Amino acid sequence: MRSLSEIDRDIIRLANTPGFARWLEQIHDVGGCANPIYLSGWTRTLDPATGEALLSYTTADEPGERLAVRCGNRRASRCAPCSRLYQGDTFHLVRSGLSGGKGIPDTVAGHPRLFVTLTAPSFGPVHRSAPEQSEEPCRPRRDARCCEHGARLGCGLVHAQDDPVVGTPLCPSCYDYTGHVLWHAHAGRLWDRFTTAVRRDLAQVLGLARARLRDHLVVSFAKVAEYQRRGAIHFHAVVRLDGPEGPRSAPPPWVLPGLLEECIRRAAAQVYVDTKELDAYGCYRLRWGEQLDARPIRAFGDTGETLRDDAVAGYVAKYVTKSAEVAGAVDYPIPSAANIPYLPVSTHVRALVGTCWRLGGLPELEPLRLRAWAHMLGYRGHCLTKSRAYSTTYGQLRAVRAAHRTGPPLTDSQTVTESAWRYVGHGYTPGEAELAAGIAETITLNREIAREELARERQGGRNGATP
Repeated sequence: MRSLSEIDRDIIRLANTPGFARWLEQIHDVGGCANPIYLSGWTRTLDPATGEALLSYTTADEPGERLAVRCGNRRASRCAPCSRLYQGDTFHLVRSGLSGGKGIPDTVAGHPRLFVTLTAPSFGPVHRSAPEQSEEPCRPRRDARCCEHGARLGCGLVHAQDDPVVGTPLCPSCYDYTGHVLWHAHAGRLWDRFTTAVRRDLAQVLGLARARLRDHLVVSFAKVAEYQRRGAIHFHAVVRLDGPEGPRSAPPPWVLPGLLEECIRRAAAQVYVDTKELDAYGCYRLRWGEQLDARPIRAFGDTGETLRDDAVAGYVAKYVTKSAEVAGAVDYPIPSAANIPYLPVSTHVRALVGTCWRLGGLPELEPLRLRAWAHMLGYRGHCLTKSRAYSTTYGQLRAVRAAHRTGPPLTDSQTVTESAWRYVGHGYTPGEAELAAGIAETITLNREIAREELARERQGGRNGATP
């Protein structure tokens, strides 16, 4: 007879615990979150005139006298259920700025819009994978020249997409690890200068003073950072031209369709950020890479050089659930240099992490906090940022979802809300983790079935079929 595992014994214990059914409800309510936060406390909404409690809740009657809430982690490597929710919010945030909705008028779909990709510069040649359904060699060379360190400057092999060598330098000794890390640390400032340069160039081309541009045009954007296999980030951005009232007004008719792309290309080529003078490394001038892509976005899309609203929103949303682990890094902070040799990463990523730690010890680079962000390879920016006028916010989307589930809160001037909450723990026992994973899998399966059914109904409607 097979002996029970630790997980089986824990599940049996849970099933015989008072309040087990309510615990299952809580975990279902948080979508099977992989690492829920537990809170203990109470809240009540009072009528200030009479002191009568209009609404009240306490965890005293909950299992363990605590309430489970989502961890809210956007990384799929940490919590798949919460990352899916974050991804959905991002899709609606980006799409509303393209097609309207969520408080944005649908006329915004007629504004000039571009999907722009800005890349990091080269820090040294790396191995490349062959495009799909292609036998293109990595870096073909007619001669067999070597660098000063004895490494060959070419590679005639055909690398698959999942080949571990993809993204690693041909010669690690030639690779500019210092420039790579410093570029990451200043990428946010480089983006700020880029957006400023776009607005300045628009004003110059239109013959306007920079301070008067907003009287005629507003440049709105939403961008996401993506890690490449070589460990360098690049930015995907939706850039939109609005009238002086933002998305509620169209830009003037005398603004030509190709003007925005021209200004973006000029700004990307011109802007730079100079680092501080470093005794051992000198001063670095950091720029964008030579590869820049700018493609028009159409509401319904065509083939070729245009993209659909939904495709762009889905593409941006896909990357908010990913981080440096795409490049083979870890998704947790590194506490000390002693941990670096034992990280489960490639030699290339370990060199980047080690460079962050070494540069982070320089007094002149202390404000960059490179050691705190070594697990992100020096990049400390948020995964997604947007201009204020682009669209809705994550907070507004979450407030609408909460109101849909629980009804509108009684928080007007006629009520008073009092509450007291404290953190009491997080995570699961082995049995709880197994049950939560099953709940998350069931929710995902039900969502996929519902999506397929909806797609069939829409297809039937287009074909004139009766439901």
